[in-house]
This record gives sequence, C-alpha cells and structure tokens, in this order.
Amino acid sequence: MVKIPKKHLQERLFELYFNKVEEENMNILDILDKKEKQETLTKEELKFVVDGYLNGTIKDYQMSAFLTEIDLLGLSDEETINLTDIMLNSGEILNLNIDSVVDKHSTGGVGDKTTIALAPLVASLGVKVAKMSGRGLGHTGGTIDKLESITGFQTSMSLENFKNQVNEIGIALVGQMGNLVPADKKIYALRDVTGTVDSIPLIASSIMSKKLASGASTIVIDLKVGDGALVNNIDEAKQLANLMVKIGKNNHKKTVCVLTNMEEPLGYAVGNSIEVIEAINTLKGEGPDDLTQLIIKLGTLMVANGLDLPENIAEEKIRENLYNGKGYQKMIEWISAQGGDIRKISLARHTKKVTSDQDGYISSISALKIGKLSRKLGAGRLNKDDKIDLTVGIVLNHKVGDYVHKGDTLATIFYNEKTITNEEILSCFTFSKDEVEKPNLIIDIIK
Repeated sequence: MVKIPKKHLQERLFELYFNKVEEENMNILDILDKKEKQETLTKEELKFVVDGYLNGTIKDYQMSAFLTEIDLLGLSDEETINLTDIMLNSGEILNLNIDSVVDKHSTGGVGDKTTIALAPLVASLGVKVAKMSGRGLGHTGGTIDKLESITGFQTSMSLENFKNQVNEIGIALVGQMGNLVPADKKIYALRDVTGTVDSIPLIASSIMSKKLASGASTIVIDLKVGDGALVNNIDEAKQLANLMVKIGKNNHKKTVCVLTNMEEPLGYAVGNSIEVIEAINTLKGEGPDDLTQLIIKLGTLMVANGLDLPENIAEEKIRENLYNGKGYQKMIEWISAQGGDIRKISLARHTKKVTSDQDGYISSISALKIGKLSRKLGAGRLNKDDKIDLTVGIVLNHKVGDYVHKGDTLATIFYNEKTITNEEILSCFTFSKDEVEKPNLIIDIIK
C-alpha cells in the first residue's frame, strides 16, 4: 500500500475542508447578483450552479434566471472555457483508443445532408471518422433521422462495436451513446423553452463539451450563418467560431470553423429520404454545386488535419475519391456494416409541382420558410418526441441567381397525408428583373 506523507495528507484534508466550507457558503442568489453586476464568476461558482441544477437543489426557475443573465450580459472567454469544462466532466468521456480520429459538426441548416456524403469520402482516404449525431428539432433536419430513412440502417450500437467498426472500415456514425454531457442535455432543454438558445457562450459550451466528450482528436465545425441558421449575423458567427477554436486549443484539440452561407437551402433536397438520395448522388459525382463545394472544403480540412498533409495535397485526394467512385464504395460499405440497404429508400406516395408565376432572376429563397414548410409536411418535429414522416419533403428546381420563365417548375412537393399550398412555396421566392450574382458559400475559415 502506498503511504501518503503526513504533511501532504494534512494539506489535502485542509483543501477538502476549505472547499466544503466555501461551497456551503455559496448560494444561487449571490451568484445571480454577482453576474448581474457583471463580475467574473469563478469556476467553483459555475460548478456550484451546474451541479446544483443536475442534482435538483437549484430549480428550473433559478436556472432560467441564470441562463437569461448569461444571454443578456454574456460570459468572458475564461468563464466560457470553465463552463465547457464543467459540462464536459458532468458525465462520461469516451476514450476510443484510436489514433487521429476526426469529427465534423454542423450547427444545423436547411437541406444539410453534408455528413452523409462527407464522412465516407473522408474515410475512403484512410482518415478515421467516429461520429455521434443528433435528431432534428425545429426547421433543421437531423442526420440520424435522415439515415433512418435507409431500410435497415441501425443508428445505435455498443461502444465496443462502435470502436471495432471504426478500426475495421474507418467509419461509424450513430446517435448519442452513453452518459455524455448530461449537464448539457438538461440545460439545453431549458434553454429551448426560455429563449436563450442563441446565446454565444451557451452555444459554444454546448457544442464543444459534446465534441470533446466524444473522443475525437480533430474537430471541424460547419458554422451556418443566415436566414435558416441558428446564427444569422456574421459578426456573431465569427465571435462564436473564435471562441470554439479557443476552447478546442485549450483542450489540446485541433479545431477549425468554416462559416458557410445558409440564406438559401443547401443543395436542392429538403426532407429526409430525399436528402439521403441527394447525398448518394453527390458521391457519384452528380451532386449540386454548392453541396459538392462544401464537401470538398470540409473534406480537405479533415484530411489535412487527420493525415498531417498540406491542404492542396489533401484537396487533390478528396477530389480524386469524389469522382473515381471510391467515396461511393466506402458509403456502401459503411451503410451495409450498419445494416442498411442503399437500394431501399422510400419516398412519399404523392408529388406535385409548383410553377413560377413570373419571369425573372431568383434573388432569394428563404431557407427558414422552406424548412418550416418541410416540417409542416411532416418531415420535422416541434417537440423531441414527435414522430416524423421520413418520406416527405421539398425538392427545389432552381437556386439563387437562376433565371426562370413563368410556368417553369420551381419545386416539387413530396407528400402523404399532409400537404402545403402552391402559394406557400411561392412565398419563399423573390425575383428580380436584373441579373443576380450567385452567393458565395464559404464566408470565412477560422483556425
């Protein structure tokens, strides 16, 4: 048995006693008052609040007040880093025991099926991709919902099988497993009903605590900015990106944020099964220009960091496997390994076309409105327990900058019991008589 020197034991007992007395002297009202005065909260005070909310000694109404103060007054970078660490250590932290695992995260957007094509493409180049994804809520779709539109695909597995699959074929993608970041789960549910979802420090600590807990060594974040995104202001997006990169570096993780345009839907398909089909077509070299461009950029960063390559070499490799069929073959291997049959994807029973009521250049397509209309068809959920229809959605025929004639098809609606009107689709589009420049997809890259 190892003996602890008496002096060290006394010091440790004093430290435990001092911390206990300090914690007993804390209370949520004093912490709220301190935050209201815009004084910096200590890590111990933040931990007192998070732990208290998890164990029930701090109530919903008290935590709501705390989150509202953060939303209104913000947190310093130091406070946000401390909050992230506290949330990270509130549950399990996965140790995958796999060298150089790369993870990609999206902050959520309309038509965002990027991961489904990107992950196997990156894995086809020998970069390990071990990813846990979520379900959709609100007007943005979830990767797990989309993958479940593939007949037989299993979105859950044991941690052991997860690690084995990553080691054997280089890729596994599942829903959240284990008791990862329970503090974030409980706090996020409260943020959703208290109007504090768009707080920059709360977004940063939520995303990064989950990414750090999942065991990846490199994190690439697709930070959506615009009408259909969680963040619609470029300055705020840059602030969030810099904060997440700082948190990543503080935890010795390579972290890159790519700010991308979400003023219009990504690609043409918005739904679940129809987005999977578009992702499959993209790996056959037949994808929409914007989705293809995004996959090449994110894939380049993932491969460059995962294999320690210059970005120009990584991009060459990504482009090669995108068009030579190796990315598509890896997709088939991955989906098959998780029980899915890529040939069996169901679509809605009915379709109807919506045609333009005027000539002109498309000057905007509201991603937010399209996302909400897709949800109205049944493709999304308002509450986490809502059942969704994986087969319905909207496929656009044109993008911003395209010229259309009156009578040209603007979109095709895939529907079952629920439907939407032509007028609702038309309200998503605005037109101009003058030529409209196509928007840039990549806004900025922050490392």
